[in-house]
Amino acid sequence: MSPKTVFKKIIDREIPADIVYEDADCIAFKDINPQAPVHMIVIPKKEIPNIDALREEDAELIGRCFLAMQTIATQLGLNQGYRVVLNNGKDAGQEVMHLHFHMLAGRQFGWPPG
Repeated sequence: MSPKTVFKKIIDREIPADIVYEDADCIAFKDINPQAPVHMIVIPKKEIPNIDALREEDAELIGRCFLAMQTIATQLGLNQGYRVVLNNGKDAGQEVMHLHFHMLAGRQFGWPPG
């Protein structure tokens, strides 16, 4: 059995996090190293390492994560827009091997990113 990721420890309340949203399927919290004035991490509670590990039965769960982001954006008044980023794999910058979305807002973003 592999060791728990930091995100699983947050889900299990073994380490603290500034949680801004939670439902039966997803949890969202403030990033401890924000890259924008608003930087939330949104994760499914189910442990899925990355996009490549998704299965057909995960489709509804991932949709629920997006609906959670919509709710968070409304609660935070992000009516000027926000960016959602998902890094898949080490070369893309994924540091925690638990599928997660970055919600970034509060400043203008350029294109292309990175």
